[in-house]
Amino acid sequence: MNAPVHKTSWLRTIQAVLWSFVGLRKNSDSQQDIEKLNPFHIIGVAIGAALLFVLGLIALVNWVVVQPTGL
Repeated sequence: MNAPVHKTSWLRTIQAVLWSFVGLRKNSDSQQDIEKLNPFHIIGVAIGAALLFVLGLIALVNWVVVQPTGL
């Protein structure tokens, strides 16, 4: 018989990627993610999160630099 297929949600994948970005993760949770999550989903979510982070930093810098002085 075949082993049961574990389907995980995108929310679980996003959560795993965000915890990885922070760098705080229990080893047991990390091992569970390796066993259950699809590597292609992890790569896609990680690229999207990194892109959003970089775009957010660019927007923040532009907002700070363009602010009128008012003096």
